[in-house]
Amino acid sequence: MPSRPPDAQPSAKSATMHAFVQWIRAAAPYVHAFRGKTFVIAFGGEVVADDSFLGVIHDLNLLHSLGIRLVVIHGMRPQVETILAQQNIESRYQGGLRITDAETMDCVLEAAGQVRSRIEALLSLGIQNSPMAGARNRVSSGNYITAKPLGVVDGVDMQLTGETRRVDTQAIQQRLDDGDIVLISPLGYSPTGEIFNLALEESAMQVSVRLQAHKLIFLMDTDGVRNSRRQFLSDLSTKDAEVLLERPEKLPPDVRHYLPCAVRACDNGVKRAHLLSRHMDGALLLELFTRDGVGTMVSSTPLAHLRSATIDDVGGIIAIIEPLEVAGVLVRRSRERLEAEIERFVIAEYDNQVIGCAALYAFPKEGVGELAALAVDPDFRREGYGEALMREIEARARKLKLGALFVLTTRTSGWFLERGYKLVAISDLPQEKRALYNYQRKSLVYRKEL
Repeated sequence: MPSRPPDAQPSAKSATMHAFVQWIRAAAPYVHAFRGKTFVIAFGGEVVADDSFLGVIHDLNLLHSLGIRLVVIHGMRPQVETILAQQNIESRYQGGLRITDAETMDCVLEAAGQVRSRIEALLSLGIQNSPMAGARNRVSSGNYITAKPLGVVDGVDMQLTGETRRVDTQAIQQRLDDGDIVLISPLGYSPTGEIFNLALEESAMQVSVRLQAHKLIFLMDTDGVRNSRRQFLSDLSTKDAEVLLERPEKLPPDVRHYLPCAVRACDNGVKRAHLLSRHMDGALLLELFTRDGVGTMVSSTPLAHLRSATIDDVGGIIAIIEPLEVAGVLVRRSRERLEAEIERFVIAEYDNQVIGCAALYAFPKEGVGELAALAVDPDFRREGYGEALMREIEARARKLKLGALFVLTTRTSGWFLERGYKLVAISDLPQEKRALYNYQRKSLVYRKEL
């Protein structure tokens, strides 16, 4: 059988297989990070009614199989509207919430039963040659939410529309510990035996906060949050979100509903909240297992920040600097050397991943320091992290009473010149550093007075 010529172009199939392998490898850190964590995933009844809902079920099954503890909360507004229309009952709303009288509540309960049964049935699938093969998911639902009447809102009695009073977190945790998927309908129960109709987004927020969930995820009609200039926001701090919410008329209806609850959840202990499009196939997977995601991630603190490196960051630092070492831009450092000198390093971290690093080597006798190993992940190089790392090293040098910083570079002299560094002679290096200078690299020396 003739072999393929060595210079032949790889086939489309080979390229696809390579892309798949790279994606799986890139997803591995997220799999490790999410295993054993609790995710609260909420979606409206329109998601359940959509033909693409089976894809969402497949993704929930995959998340569960990876060891993620799932709490799923469903809405049912379109199903309720359909039943009300069939019975010629008028839908009444106040402030975006349904006014639930006794007659309407019967329709709500019927819709809740229909939706819950459909979700349970789909999560029970185990058809061979399908993503659900061998799944054997157990689904637990029950009276996990204790509610109270919402009362009178703007002069209107909301009747059997309620709000969350308590969440039985112990019962939910027990079900999660047993390996169940917990399914919650937006219904609350009172000690007197009453049933209350709850808002989906409010219920999801309360459950995620009471469980101190790792993530709260909303599936909605739009692809995420955009600013006043219609620019898509892949990440958003709660402070910036509050600024957007000051002008709610500029936001799509679903963002107006979900974003305030995402903000409240993050401000009360939930690590991340995500707003995703329900129309994108695989949105859950793309958001959770790719660096850039496909929706808007909300957090109480900025996703990117600088901090001192620890021994656990050595692998991340190597991943950043190794390509530059191979290219000859940076001097090679062994893993052992990095581990021994890790306290000298500062890293830039984005969503728990190392995206940049820099090191400070002090020479107290000469009163100077060396800025070394400054590197940023290629995907983040135009976002100011390199300069932020440089400023942090400069600040640390000042704390050590160092009067100047120097840097050796072969390729980025212009970048340092633009930031106040001046070309100096090799003889201006500290004696210890001068003795180690590699004349074969012909590195230029730049210095900045602090």
